[in-house]
Amino acid sequence: MAEEIKDTPQEEKEEETKTKEVEVPAKFASLVESIEKLSVLDLAELVKILEEKFGVSSAAPVQVAAAAPGNGEEAADDAKSSYNIELTVVGEKKIEVIKAVRDATGKGLKEAKDLVDAAAASPQMVSENVKAEEAEELKKKFTEAGATVELK
Repeated sequence: MAEEIKDTPQEEKEEETKTKEVEVPAKFASLVESIEKLSVLDLAELVKILEEKFGVSSAAPVQVAAAAPGNGEEAADDAKSSYNIELTVVGEKKIEVIKAVRDATGKGLKEAKDLVDAAAASPQMVSENVKAEEAEELKKKFTEAGATVELK
């Protein structure tokens, strides 16, 4: 056989680790060591727990919600602890709105542009389960970019 066969997946993992040397700050060293010892299934479970705990998602949320903007909704929203951010109107500065979507979601340029283009036709969900403070900051960024968003 032309290729050498590895005895265990652990040997492959150790070889990968040796080639990818990343400098870890001292304050995170013990955390990184603990994470390195976890299996892939345990890491996937950890990611899900962190997403739920902090109200973030590694998946790109794209939902179409057809709802008319309401005027009395802001008073009811004050008591909520997490919000869904919906892009309702793109405005004149489309490029600035695309940049704001990229910042808010971590999406690539094409995905952000597609979401903004779709929002021109009907309201689009940008982020879900965002904490109140972060939601207000994102709303401010979108407003500065010339867009209109709703916090639901």
